[in-house]
Amino acid sequence: MCRARASWSGSRRRKKSLPAWISRRSSPTQTVLLSGRLGNLRRAIEDRGAVEQLLHGEPHPGNVLSTKKGPLFIDLETCCRGPVEFDLAHAPEEVCKHYPNVDQGLLDDCRQLVLAMLAAWRWELGDQFPNGKRFGEEFLRLLREGPPWPAFDAVTRRLGGGR
Repeated sequence: MCRARASWSGSRRRKKSLPAWISRRSSPTQTVLLSGRLGNLRRAIEDRGAVEQLLHGEPHPGNVLSTKKGPLFIDLETCCRGPVEFDLAHAPEEVCKHYPNVDQGLLDDCRQLVLAMLAAWRWELGDQFPNGKRFGEEFLRLLREGPPWPAFDAVTRRLGGGR
């Protein structure tokens, strides 16, 4: 099971709790927020019954190389199955405009899920993401503030960095 899928879907046979590495680095309030949000979003997305397909799992611009034959996706550790809106939640807003039939409600749920997943990853022990704590705190702030859920690239531009 891929990291992304484990973060939002988990096993259908057993409940997936927040990984222990998060609770060791985050405050109890952060742990409760992330655990509840990840669980609620997993259920909300699954309950929509959207068609699942093969996904990259994290197709942001930093995971795409420009080649002579066209774009090439790299960093495939997060490949998974799910609704296309999950991949679109990682993509710049301009990309979403090319998907006119996207389920906007599902895309919003997936954008919120991406924020929760990224916040959780920033509290992972050994996380070496540049300015990871700052990014993690911003993702948590956005989750607390509520909708509208921004596209990931808008958040990274505002913070002055990428993945």
